[in-house]
Amino acid sequence: MSFEDNDRSGLYDDSSTYPQQDPAQEYYRQRRCTPMGRPRRSKKHNNVVAIILIVLLLGCTALGVARMAQALDIHLERGAHGFYFSVQPKGLRQETQAQSGDTEAQPEAEAPSETPAEAATPSEDDPVQAADEDETQKAAEVLNVQPPQQGAETVVSEEKDALSLQEIYQKMNPSVVSIVSTLRSGTATGTGIIMSENGYIITNHHVIEGAYQLAVLTYDDTQYTAELIGSDAISDLAVLKIEAEGLTAAEFGDSDALRVGDSVVAIGDPLGIQLRGTMTNGIVSAINRDLTVEDRKMTLIQTNAALNNGNSGGPLINCYGQVIGINTMKMSSYYSDASVEGLGFAIPVSVAKPIIDELIENGYVAGRPAIGLNGESMPEYARLYYRLPKGIYITYVSETSDAYLKGIRQNDILTAVNGTAVSTIDELNTIKNQYSAGDQLTLTIYRDGHYYDVDVTLMDQALQ
Repeated sequence: MSFEDNDRSGLYDDSSTYPQQDPAQEYYRQRRCTPMGRPRRSKKHNNVVAIILIVLLLGCTALGVARMAQALDIHLERGAHGFYFSVQPKGLRQETQAQSGDTEAQPEAEAPSETPAEAATPSEDDPVQAADEDETQKAAEVLNVQPPQQGAETVVSEEKDALSLQEIYQKMNPSVVSIVSTLRSGTATGTGIIMSENGYIITNHHVIEGAYQLAVLTYDDTQYTAELIGSDAISDLAVLKIEAEGLTAAEFGDSDALRVGDSVVAIGDPLGIQLRGTMTNGIVSAINRDLTVEDRKMTLIQTNAALNNGNSGGPLINCYGQVIGINTMKMSSYYSDASVEGLGFAIPVSVAKPIIDELIENGYVAGRPAIGLNGESMPEYARLYYRLPKGIYITYVSETSDAYLKGIRQNDILTAVNGTAVSTIDELNTIKNQYSAGDQLTLTIYRDGHYYDVDVTLMDQALQ
């Protein structure tokens, strides 16, 4: 609405624009005015008075109901024909149940043990305190309230024969060691598990990779020089040996029996030996979790127990104090500022055991197939720019491999295996791992605008 419309409606005009009233109407209007000395009560005033009265009435009613409820015992009971409310004077229900032969006797509640607050006994001369204690005692008897026991142990699981967190730590901590790897560029730390009384220790391959000197520190601060018995990069497992006897060997459990939701704990050296012997707890978040790590696929246990750098190689323990996994990694975000928490992973014991046995026996895992070359996936922009086919760009060929003897060289492009196109290392390994050392594969190689099919024999990975 414009200002001109307002003027026409009389909002900004004088009173002469209003229609004139006749004298009779004006007189009637003046006679209806209430004298200043005695104002007339409006309907609004009457409504306020009515609301106040209603509030007072409701308050009195609520007070009466509360007093009646104090004097009555109201219960919801189940009968033959459904549920019904039972209303009785207080004390009558207890007497009736005690006298009735049809009602089962209620179990007596154990008297709560004395606490410091209960040490001060109220005097009989103080009826207020005595009454309060009597009401509190009655409530405790009805609810069977028990005070918490001082120094109670925390139970990690309700499973039969499950240990408390304290018991798990006391059992497992002597079997956990700190590992210090001396590298050309400095030192690295990790965790290990004592698997035998004579000094065999399990850890991760990446904990000792590239180390020329290894040291082991036990829970009692005894330091040993360790020897590398064997290591496997694919499974990320390694076995060390120290010259010691009478060590506390860890007990190993059945990782195949794990269920999602099972309680677990981890013990290790997060962020270094300064925090060694740290225990964290959680649950099994997932089982048989397949992850691709550095172009190799691993099947792992997922847990939300806190794992950090330094926990690698340490035990993941079930509620019975048994090792069911070797902690190996945690998930983190490399490409964003997003926070990632509670995503840790461990190698199942059922997967680790045969590999550990081979490492102790041979120093390596025998029979694992290998082509004898390394490569990487080509970025799409580079492939299009140089007009190259999809495939794996070969960066290295072992001179001891059959692939080298057959003429495959660095800078060649592997486009297919047995007629199946490949463009990533993961695709190549998926096909290769279906075979054994000594088996033959047909590789399709692209070089200088031409394709070649080359038959190569797989070699033992430990010998490449």
